[in-house]
Amino acid sequence: MSVHRDYTIESLDTGLRLMRLFLTHDRLTVTGAAHELRVARSTAHRVLSTLVARGFAIRDVSGRGYAAGPELVRIGRPAGFDAATRTRLRPVLDDAARRTGETVQTVALLGDQIVITDGRESWNPVRVMLEVGRTHLAHSTSGGKLLLSRLTTEQVRALYPDERLPAVTADTITSRAALLDELDAVRARGYATSLGESHPGMHAAAVPLAGSSWRDRLALMSCVPLDRGGRDALARLAGNLLRSAAAGGHTVTAHGNGEA
Repeated sequence: MSVHRDYTIESLDTGLRLMRLFLTHDRLTVTGAAHELRVARSTAHRVLSTLVARGFAIRDVSGRGYAAGPELVRIGRPAGFDAATRTRLRPVLDDAARRTGETVQTVALLGDQIVITDGRESWNPVRVMLEVGRTHLAHSTSGGKLLLSRLTTEQVRALYPDERLPAVTADTITSRAALLDELDAVRARGYATSLGESHPGMHAAAVPLAGSSWRDRLALMSCVPLDRGGRDALARLAGNLLRSAAAGGHTVTAHGNGEA
């Protein structure tokens, strides 16, 4: 249904259109936003400043532009649940299950949590159960840490305004500083791990799947019981997940601080 022009609030309309741009752009400049929306730079600057004030955008500390803020990241519908994406990723999950012999999952970032969007359960008698639709705190999981590493440091700080993070187990990272250090390590090696951080006795590894923006990126994660998930085993597990991702056309170029 179209909205009659007489009932359109122009500034609100501009703000909503700008928020929509953040769903497909990792970063926007004032000039770029003005060009996309066909408005004056002064208008784009005022709208961006308003979005920053309300938490829907954040200012990059480099001064080069703006990125999606914590409020928008929390309400932005994650990828992975639509039929087209599930169909496209089916061969990746099947290949990953075959290569690893373990439970494999695709997960999406929803604010400071992850949600399991699809997966395959291991055929091993002792295995991690697959629970599509379940959420977990992102900082306690390998998939969550992988997806957080694809954000900028400013976005991570905005998602976690407090230094103290909630503990899920005795091994969960409980400080923002430690999490930021961990995310740097994830960016450097190209995969993330969780060692009993979301559930005692369960270890996991995760690798990135290609996506055009923070909203569309997914992680490919595999969870294993402790006796099959030492550090060396997790490194091999991550290697197999990367091969499955690459075989499905999901090779992701490494980058720093969440920037492509």
